[in-house]
Amino acid sequence: MPIPPLYGHEGIRSRLVGAIASGRLPQALLFEGPRGVGKQRLALWLAQTLLCENPENGEPCGRCQGCKLVAKLSHPDLHWFVPVEPAKKAADADKQVDLAAEALAEQLAARREVPLYEPPSGLASHGIASVRLMLRRLALKPALGRRKVFVIGDAERLVPQTGAEAAANALLKALEEPPADTVFVLTSSEPDALLPTILSRVVRVRVARNADSIVAAFAQRELGLKSQHDIAERVTAADGSIGKLLATEEGAGTRQAAQAFQAAVEGGAVQRYGFALRQAPFQARGGFTAMLDGLLEQLRERARAGGETAKVVEAIACTLAARGLAQGNVNPQLVAAVLADQLAEPR
Repeated sequence: MPIPPLYGHEGIRSRLVGAIASGRLPQALLFEGPRGVGKQRLALWLAQTLLCENPENGEPCGRCQGCKLVAKLSHPDLHWFVPVEPAKKAADADKQVDLAAEALAEQLAARREVPLYEPPSGLASHGIASVRLMLRRLALKPALGRRKVFVIGDAERLVPQTGAEAAANALLKALEEPPADTVFVLTSSEPDALLPTILSRVVRVRVARNADSIVAAFAQRELGLKSQHDIAERVTAADGSIGKLLATEEGAGTRQAAQAFQAAVEGGAVQRYGFALRQAPFQARGGFTAMLDGLLEQLRERARAGGETAKVVEAIACTLAARGLAQGNVNPQLVAAVLADQLAEPR
């Protein structure tokens, strides 16, 4: 599924287009601003602009191979690094890089499937293995065009580690003197949390909140909201941040997924296993974990209400165990099937 179009930020887009046209675009940029205002989507738009084969008035045409591949998050010259949870320990540094590459590929596969993605978990970071992977890809030649674009989302999660100074210094060197065919775009909602040495090597661009009219347009076109009253309430709560709008939508989706799971549990073996098989095999730590969180909240509400306490407590314990397995990246289809059987058993 292609990523949705970029909404708003016309002033920044115009300045970036002018910088590209005049050959003055910095090779290391930092998009900073409130969480959820579209910094990473703006970075992807810039990548699409730089990788477009036939720009129109400086903007990406949207029709060429480069534009289509970026929209599908499949362009070989676009390297989007997002925070990932620490992988299993591996003594060999190359193996650690391979594990980081697998975790990153999993996250991007999930975002291709559901482009309106959730924020990274609290444990996710850009660890040393991700930095080494970044440096490995930095050494590659562009595969299709003349440039490579590296987008480093939530850059405040770049984690300095003792004993990894060489890799950290190499990244700083890359930001200070990027290869001529490379552009870095970092994004952060907490720029003060970045290392001063990184801040000194990037050109900072402030990304402000969108106007309510822009957020309302997104709600109507991308989320399919039709009630003007509902749209007005959601837009007011979003406070110029499409990310906040999505958080509300994701919360509703999580509750619905949890309710669907409970209905499948009560509907018999066919419905239980059908629900399990519908789980995306690469979303154990994403949508599936969110569904389990929604299920836990509903079970806790039942426990607080005092109904069938022992049975509910046991169901909570089973769900917590399933959530722990999901964080270990076990296939969610298998976890869902086992949990559904456990909750369906007479207690």
